[in-house]
Amino acid sequence: MRGSITSETIKQIRKNKVALFGLFLVVLLVFVGVFAHWVAPYDPYDADLDISLQPPSTQHWLGTDEEGRDVLSRIIYGARISLKVGIIASSISLLIGAILGLIAGYFRGWTETIIMRFTDVMFGFPALLFMIGITAAVPRPSIEVAMLAIGLVSWPGMARIMRSQVLTIIEQEYVTAARSLGYSQIRIIMRHVLPNSLAPVIVAFTMSIAGAVMAEASLSFIGLGAQPPEPSWGSMIAFGRMHLRGEWWISVFPGLAVAVMVIGFNLFGEGLRDALDPTMRGRGK
Repeated sequence: MRGSITSETIKQIRKNKVALFGLFLVVLLVFVGVFAHWVAPYDPYDADLDISLQPPSTQHWLGTDEEGRDVLSRIIYGARISLKVGIIASSISLLIGAILGLIAGYFRGWTETIIMRFTDVMFGFPALLFMIGITAAVPRPSIEVAMLAIGLVSWPGMARIMRSQVLTIIEQEYVTAARSLGYSQIRIIMRHVLPNSLAPVIVAFTMSIAGAVMAEASLSFIGLGAQPPEPSWGSMIAFGRMHLRGEWWISVFPGLAVAVMVIGFNLFGEGLRDALDPTMRGRGK
């Protein structure tokens, strides 16, 4: 059954040109990030003040920054950082949200009330402000702290999605039958409830990567994410903002890289959602 669902999902994604374009962008960025050492034309940390603020040319396709470092090479290495942040931060968010949503939806009662009211409180705080507070509280901001902050702040949406799915699953006949046969709570959760609740959560996870990339860029922009000389897209945009009137390429190209990654994950996530939801199939062809 699961194999047929997987094959049908792949079939639907292959029909969705928008989703395929998003997948292409994601695969391209993953390739660039993983093989940055071979793809980048220069060392992203190699500074040469003799060629600082050089415009795009045949030697440096996207120009150089104020320290004479190749912008293209730093963007390529920055893809690795952004993917790392997006995947790890979203995984933290998925783990926390899925566990809390599963507990709230399955056990109901006061357990659900406490968890969901706490979720509502988390939704009441501006997410970026909360992330800034967490990263600013540590003595030395770093990309690792930024990943943890993003994951700790981003889980409420996952929890709500998981809870709503669990509430639907526990009303199904196979769950009722399992209870009638005297199966333990853990067995019912692990064999019936959890596997059948994951599809929309996986979609949310895919799309949350884009949000995590944006959040990391925002934190790095204000100096609370990746620290110099790490080639983070957010920090590159921040360092180039004072040159926007003249040397625009320093900020514009990293900004475009962020946009491409966000668009790629969002388009693929929407296509995956449509493929897993029979009522959405047929759109985006």
